[in-house]
Amino acid sequence: MEEFNKNEQELKNQATINALYKSLAAGDTKMVSGLLASDLEWWFHGPQTCHHMMRMLTGEAPHTEFIFEPRSVSTLDDHIVIVEGYEGANVYWVHVWVLKDGLITRFREYFNTWLTVKMLRVRPDGCPLGWVGKDNWSTVWRSQPRDLFRRSLPGLMLAI
Repeated sequence: MEEFNKNEQELKNQATINALYKSLAAGDTKMVSGLLASDLEWWFHGPQTCHHMMRMLTGEAPHTEFIFEPRSVSTLDDHIVIVEGYEGANVYWVHVWVLKDGLITRFREYFNTWLTVKMLRVRPDGCPLGWVGKDNWSTVWRSQPRDLFRRSLPGLMLAI
């Protein structure tokens, strides 16, 4: 039963993120604001001129300034959804969304950056214990270059 609930929560979270992108594309700011926690935590890595998502979420830019077209949407567990997109050979982005109780509480935006996500095991007291998986390493998600495989971009690792 627990596995069923976990999968059900992953599906709900994925549906929430899909609704966010559809609402952004339509310019439905009321729907977007209803999906975000009022104290959304945000982090960005990439060129300073590419803060497109945050500018849209804050209303600083119109929904037509940059069109986010997700190419893949993946759930990692019952609270993390990763969305990846690219437009030709010059634009590549990854969004990592964290949800709690149906609301988006954290957002990580990586623009023109390769991303590798690894699972970090934590002790009950909150201190890092090591990497999960074989030999304590576990890559749970990695950027899929597709059109950009010949492009040199900085790479980051996100430990979750």
